[in-house]
Amino acid sequence: MSDIHDYENIEPMHAEEFFPDIGVKSNERVAVFIDGSNLYSAVKQLNMQLDYSKLFNIFNQYNLIRMSYYTAILEEDNTPLRTLVDYLQYNNYNVITKRAKRITTSTGSNFVKGNIDVDMAVDMMELRGYVDHIFLFSGDGDFEKLLVAMQRVGVKVTVISTLAINVCADNLRRQADVFIDLTNIRSYIERDDVRNNEVKEDEDKSYTDFQHDNVPGRM
Repeated sequence: MSDIHDYENIEPMHAEEFFPDIGVKSNERVAVFIDGSNLYSAVKQLNMQLDYSKLFNIFNQYNLIRMSYYTAILEEDNTPLRTLVDYLQYNNYNVITKRAKRITTSTGSNFVKGNIDVDMAVDMMELRGYVDHIFLFSGDGDFEKLLVAMQRVGVKVTVISTLAINVCADNLRRQADVFIDLTNIRSYIERDDVRNNEVKEDEDKSYTDFQHDNVPGRM
């Protein structure tokens, strides 16, 4: 299973597609912030294959100001993660990438380290005054204070993650004005060609051994 494959063959969505009720008022200006690695961890553990076209269309029916996807990536990365980033850039997403670092420990093991928390926080703060409702796809508890700051200036914040597995920090869920579990909107955002229990190991290599300072589900 992976949510990052075969994006060259995605068919366009149609206007008659059904959308879930995500609590947006008709006059609200909306912005979406996606923590790429955290969302990946969640959908992977839920055995989901995410359809980013469907996801975009859910929010595009409203007054969408910006839909941003954040991820750290190696400069030489030639994996499906690069394919996903290219696809999103060509399909209405505002993609923010940060150069990741490959680190070798004293024991000789290798891992990749990257963090996009600060980038996301700065971008979100800069939008205050221009949005009424923010959707955050992340379960990272470090974003709690960011939610507080946005709420102080009158911005409603909805967090989208899941409680089905340990990827969403309790403090983040409690701070959110609204919490939406990925399992409740699964049928609206999953790929139509999903195959249950299908695992494609080569596609999972993009995030394998990827270590972030923002550990998913950290309390």
